[in-house]
Amino acid sequence: MMIVKNSSIKKEDLGEGISRKILARGGDLMMVEVYFEKGGIGALHNHPHEQISYVNKGSFEFELDGIKEIVLAGDTIYVPSNTLHGVVALEKSVIIDVFSPQREDFLK
Repeated sequence: MMIVKNSSIKKEDLGEGISRKILARGGDLMMVEVYFEKGGIGALHNHPHEQISYVNKGSFEFELDGIKEIVLAGDTIYVPSNTLHGVVALEKSVIIDVFSPQREDFLK
């Protein structure tokens, strides 16, 4: 069992108005909280991990496999393995990402 207190995690500054916290992780799962300033860009990318994203606060233009859609707080997105995706924050926003397997590249 792992209980992670959000208040005890320091934000990792990723530059260009984006920061993240790695939340609970174990087995094949990892949860990450990503903070965006207005206009922050999560550049188009892909990875072998499956991903589910939950818009916790704010709004994004989310691009998935060439299709752009506005997503709002409460919306969720499933990103299949190796699918090109990215976001632009339309306002100060927070997204929660869950990955399977864990994003080892996020760990120091």
